[in-house]
Amino acid sequence: MKKLTWKNFLSFGLYWKASFIFLLLLLVIGFAYVMITADQAEQYFQEKNQRLNASIAQSIIKEVKPFIDGELSKDATDEIMHHMMAINPSIEVYLLDPHGKILTYVAPYKKVKLDSVGLAPVSQFITTENLEGCILGDDPRNPGLQKVFSAAPIIEATDTVGYVYVVLASEEHDTVAATLYSSFVQQVGVHSMAVTLLAAFGIGLVAFWLITKNLRKIIITVKRFQNGEMSARIPVKKGGEINDLAYAFNEMADTIVGNIENLKSMENLRRELVGNVSHDLRTPLAVIHGYIETLIIKRDSLTDKEKSKYLKTILESTERLKRLVNELFELSKLEAKQIEPHKEPFFINELIQDIAQKYQILARDKGIEIAAKVPTETPLVYADVGLIERVLQNLIDNAIKFTPENGRISIELNDHSQNVEIVVRDTGPGIPKEQIPFIFDRYHIGDKRISLDKNSTGLGLAIVKKILEIHDATIQLSSRLNQGTVFSFQLPQYKQIAIS
Repeated sequence: MKKLTWKNFLSFGLYWKASFIFLLLLLVIGFAYVMITADQAEQYFQEKNQRLNASIAQSIIKEVKPFIDGELSKDATDEIMHHMMAINPSIEVYLLDPHGKILTYVAPYKKVKLDSVGLAPVSQFITTENLEGCILGDDPRNPGLQKVFSAAPIIEATDTVGYVYVVLASEEHDTVAATLYSSFVQQVGVHSMAVTLLAAFGIGLVAFWLITKNLRKIIITVKRFQNGEMSARIPVKKGGEINDLAYAFNEMADTIVGNIENLKSMENLRRELVGNVSHDLRTPLAVIHGYIETLIIKRDSLTDKEKSKYLKTILESTERLKRLVNELFELSKLEAKQIEPHKEPFFINELIQDIAQKYQILARDKGIEIAAKVPTETPLVYADVGLIERVLQNLIDNAIKFTPENGRISIELNDHSQNVEIVVRDTGPGIPKEQIPFIFDRYHIGDKRISLDKNSTGLGLAIVKKILEIHDATIQLSSRLNQGTVFSFQLPQYKQIAIS
């Protein structure tokens, strides 16, 4: 048979561990219960014995006069005391002087080892009318041991000349009581407590099985999840600690699955980004490489005009390459949340007027009209002025690229109760309805407009969206084919921020 060790015990299942510990607790509690019950029973028997025999000392005094004219009548005393012990052999009778000294006694085998008895318990017994609990006094045959007793004063005239002191549990009584005590402990412990403990242990096993049943389900589900079954979830029926654990696991599993999906999505985006960046970098690099190679090979046969044209093309390609790298770097920092907006109050109408003025020349070259429709009195907004300027620049760049000649771009401000709405409207060809949900994705070329513009990086609107997200704002888009496109977003008013 395999020896039970602590290491072996730890290898048991939770059900058997809990059952074994429960059994040990029941045994300890049962043993303590038997000992406490036996002790209480002993105290009960002693108290009962003292109450039933409380008047025995007084009865002895009534039957015999121990003192005659102040002298001890030994013959009469011995006769009555022996008579009392014949009637009740479990008692021991002692005659004390006023100071507690033993004058005479009747005790089996004359085994008396004390010369006197403490009078404090005797006085307490005599003066107590209704006994509550038991009062213990000295046992002359066993120094240091106390027993229940009966006592009464011997009074002549008005003086107390001595005491009758009766030990109610003699040594022979103790021997019989000890035998009965062992039998009582055996009856209570072996029989009654054994039945009780077995019943409690059986109920405990059932209870532990019911409790660990749910835990086993949780363990099985967790192992399924561990083995790659991502859809494994623990059924939650009602409240309680076990169901709280199940609910917490389900939430954790959902979070893990969500993170895995996000990682997969990020991986797909990374691959898409690498592919798009490679394509966009390859084009200007190929142009630059081709024209430089042409300049080197045909440097002697090219005219100055042709050289100037080639160098201009190379410059345009490097500028596009530079712009692409800068916007990629900016977008990556926004997505990594490495850019924190430095918010401050400023007048948005002044910023719009400045930006519209900067784009007048570019718009005029394309035959486009730019109009800023802003009221003279506009509340302060609370945002990062540099980042909001970047948003407006990207939106106007986007509008100029796709607004045809003789078209119109307008920038409007609408004052709401707590926010200021900024609207950029153009009269371009519009965006197909099925493309609108994806228009803010980076490198979204589903709308063929971007592929037609060699200066476009496809990142402008993605940067706009990310900048507004770190401002806790969203950008709205509405568009109709051949009628134009409208972008709008809202910024909080500074007075509302200050009040809150």
